[in-house]
Amino acid sequence: MPSNSGPLAGLKVVDLSHVMAGPVCGMMLADMGAEVVKVEKLPGGDDTRRSVPPSVAGESAAFMMMNRNKRGIALNLKSPQGRDALLRLLDRSDVLIENYRKGALDRMGFGFDALHARNRGLIYCSISGFGRTGPYADRGGFDLIAQGMSGVMSVTGETPGRAPVKVGPPITDISAGIIAAMGILAALNHRHVSGRGQMVDTSLFEAGITYMYWHAAISFATGTAPGPLGSGHPLMAPYQAFRTQDDPITVGAANEGNWKRLLAVLHADDLATDPRFADNAGRMAHLPELAARLETLFRQKPAAAWLAELDAAGVPAGPVLTVQQVAQDAQAKARDMIVETDHAVAGRTRALGLPVKFSATPGSVRHPAPVYGEHTGEVLNELGFSDAEIAAMIAAGAAHQAGPKDRREAAE
Repeated sequence: MPSNSGPLAGLKVVDLSHVMAGPVCGMMLADMGAEVVKVEKLPGGDDTRRSVPPSVAGESAAFMMMNRNKRGIALNLKSPQGRDALLRLLDRSDVLIENYRKGALDRMGFGFDALHARNRGLIYCSISGFGRTGPYADRGGFDLIAQGMSGVMSVTGETPGRAPVKVGPPITDISAGIIAAMGILAALNHRHVSGRGQMVDTSLFEAGITYMYWHAAISFATGTAPGPLGSGHPLMAPYQAFRTQDDPITVGAANEGNWKRLLAVLHADDLATDPRFADNAGRMAHLPELAARLETLFRQKPAAAWLAELDAAGVPAGPVLTVQQVAQDAQAKARDMIVETDHAVAGRTRALGLPVKFSATPGSVRHPAPVYGEHTGEVLNELGFSDAEIAAMIAAGAAHQAGPKDRREAAE
């Protein structure tokens, strides 16, 4: 396995999480060089392994996307041997990531207080639906529920009065993972000063609320809750998608300089002299009329022609791409946002790259997601278990180790 690189090289992380928010957090740390061991339950493993279709050679595409750069072990935490193995691993680790229901790990002996007593430097990161305190702390959480309760769905969609719409990607899952990674790094800085670890606690609900900064500013200032605006912006105009002769484009002409440059490209002298659109406040007040007039103009040419003219004039604009088109985009490729790995079963597969670049300590996607239990023996050996002890654990159902036979069967 290639050696770790990146600014977090040497950091030891145990990823005890499943599905998405926790695995995103672990993946971010791993991409930046941390040594992440993903501990999956036995039997079955991470539920994302069963999020199929799609699969590649029997391996879940969703699982492979979220768990690259991690070594994987499978333990039965209801068995004494499995619990002992996890405790040994945590004793020598810097960070634990978990997203179990409240109290579940405490009952197994892996709560914060118990682990902190054993390892004072351990940073214990808990990601949940609503956080570990408050009246909703016992509730489970999913992205859909968090989008609805955080306000995100109230401002998503075309117009007020229509059926609520969620944002397509699971933004609260993903953002909770990223926020958790940020919290872990802050806790590491505190540990550098104090020598002590601490609890890092965040949630999908809070991640969703953080998307509401602009809308909250409007609501708190006016006492009125903003509604959905389609692709528009609640504070600036024109800043939205427009249909052209063929494909839609997005145009961000929200400040006065870009507004004037847009009018020059469109040859829209009538808009330049219309008092309704003289400033941003007027354009927002008359947004439906403005958008209708602009779309009439944009419908006169194909998207490629408009994008070329807008780019030449310095007006921010872009196409509306599908995921497959993004994967072929020159900028995405130049920024290493589309990467490939060689999976033990699935073979050559594509993944998304690390979205932050470091000049001195670059992160990287070094290896693919593990096959279920792929590194169990390797990690247990490092913890001091003998081959005979590992074999006994596997025979007793306390651990699972993938072997050549597992890989052949998965491929078939």
